[in-house]
Amino acid sequence: MQRLPILLSFALLFCLSLSAGAQVKMTEGDLSTLKKGAKLNTEFTYENMGVGKFKDEKDYIDKKKDEYNKKEAGRGDRWAEAWVADRENRFEPAFINLFSKYSELNGGEHPEAEYTLIFNTNFTEPGFNVGVWRSNAYINGTAKLVETKNRDKVLAEFTINKMPGRDVSGYDFDTGERIEESYSKAGKEMGQLFKKKMK
Repeated sequence: MQRLPILLSFALLFCLSLSAGAQVKMTEGDLSTLKKGAKLNTEFTYENMGVGKFKDEKDYIDKKKDEYNKKEAGRGDRWAEAWVADRENRFEPAFINLFSKYSELNGGEHPEAEYTLIFNTNFTEPGFNVGVWRSNAYINGTAKLVETKNRDKVLAEFTINKMPGRDVSGYDFDTGERIEESYSKAGKEMGQLFKKKMK
């Protein structure tokens, strides 16, 4: 019985270490041309994304889909559809919402905006939650701010490192919920950075 508190302590330390390592950094560029309240076109890509122990997202999807379909016909196909749909339905709105709030910019789908923020997720750790034992989700990525009409004109570049995702109540048994929180936190931290650098 003494092992359970020890395991929970290790889990807590792991979660804290992920949170402490989470960061958004501007690696180069200048945000001084942005003005409070301006529209900022926001786009998301998932190029060359690894998932968990898989270097290629397709291998992860194929494995999970096969496992779920063996348990229940069609379940894996539904899971695979949801895995992709969560991007547009959950992850991207979560990022945009908090990014807009903390940057005081108007992020979202604004193709007419002067500038575009392109966020590429290159790694996703889905994490897990089985009640007494859990591991946070987290994402890594890069972002760049470009002129909308001339994408070769890059104003700034960013890295996103180990952005953790978990529900504070601990009831995030759904993978999508955990990952959604990673995008929320990324949006908040990037928004705060933008506001600071815009001054």
